[in-house]
Amino acid sequence: MRWLTFAAQNVLRNRRRSTVALFITALGTAALLLAGGFALYTYDALAQAAVRDSGHLVVGTPRHFELDEAVPLEHGLDDADALRRQLLADPAVRHVLARVEFSGLVGNGEKSVGMAAIAMDAAAEAQAKGDFLRVVQGAMPAGGEGGEGGWVLLGAELARTLRAEPGAALTLMATGTRGTLESAAVKLRAVISTGVPDLDRRLLYTDLATAQRLLQTQRVSVLSVFLRGMEDVAAAQARLAERLPSLTVRTWEAQAGFYDSVRALYHRIFGVMGLVIFVIVVVVIANAMASAVVERTREIGTLRALGTLPRQLLTALALEGLILGGAGALLGAAAAVAISTLLRIFPVQMPPPPGHSVGYPLQIDLEAWPVLSTVLTMALLSMLASAWVARRAVRQPIVEALAHV
Repeated sequence: MRWLTFAAQNVLRNRRRSTVALFITALGTAALLLAGGFALYTYDALAQAAVRDSGHLVVGTPRHFELDEAVPLEHGLDDADALRRQLLADPAVRHVLARVEFSGLVGNGEKSVGMAAIAMDAAAEAQAKGDFLRVVQGAMPAGGEGGEGGWVLLGAELARTLRAEPGAALTLMATGTRGTLESAAVKLRAVISTGVPDLDRRLLYTDLATAQRLLQTQRVSVLSVFLRGMEDVAAAQARLAERLPSLTVRTWEAQAGFYDSVRALYHRIFGVMGLVIFVIVVVVIANAMASAVVERTREIGTLRALGTLPRQLLTALALEGLILGGAGALLGAAAAVAISTLLRIFPVQMPPPPGHSVGYPLQIDLEAWPVLSTVLTMALLSMLASAWVARRAVRQPIVEALAHV
């Protein structure tokens, strides 16, 4: 404690230099934590979006994931209701949603446009996901498939191309499982937007009954399994894969290939940025300590002449670096926490990413362990830098140190 007090008093001897070192260390720590917090928020947002779209787990036939289909639902699931009941028997499973994916044309009687269609149970989807689609016009189907059959939801750009508004009569056309062109009359219930114009030009949702009638089959493409939480994914996948050896059970991460790509990109970007910030902080602390050591060479010689051991002086100088780095890191962490809190109270909207038409709120997710480890790392690096700079001065011969000018 005595040496720590001595080091603190020495730090205060040159307040200007110490303030500059503290400020740069705090700035570097805050920048590092804010960048890492933004990356954590991005990872979580991407993961939640992927889960909301596909479910925590996706169950399908092996051929569905490995091969292209010559006709719709060639590799689909039979007896989806029985399989759904079997999946719901697992204690971690909350919801199981059936989906049919197909392509074809949608027309208004005057023109037809290509579509990428997804058939779903609107009531079950809403129960599992809440408000999962942004409605621009009209309203989402409120009931089950039996009372709300024959409806479609169109992407905003697709609806604009067809000049269709809620209530308009449309026709779906697709190749059925028998290889013949089939059609189904539907009504437009709502216009939706995903925030991605290219996707909105082709996206169409309809009900399962209409899709199966159009495709002449009772099969579904896959079953989306929603669990209690992310922590259940690995264990539930292992259990379900063991119970359903003839089927493939994939995780949301395997379905969302973009997630790993974005995560790897951000790791590289923030890894390089973090390395640069660490180097800057170490250089600043080392420079501050080098100046202090040069100015105090005669003082060091006097302390040596009075019997102070080199290791004791080295400890005191290293503690000065620890105080500068630790205090600066704590100030930076406090600033990062304050900024993160303010962003939740006063939201800031980010501009739309490339290929999107809708922005997103800027948020910083700070977790206790990353904050603590960053502060400790900054303090430790500052201490080591100070010890490295001071090592020659404390070993200098006493006569030379006393004669230093």
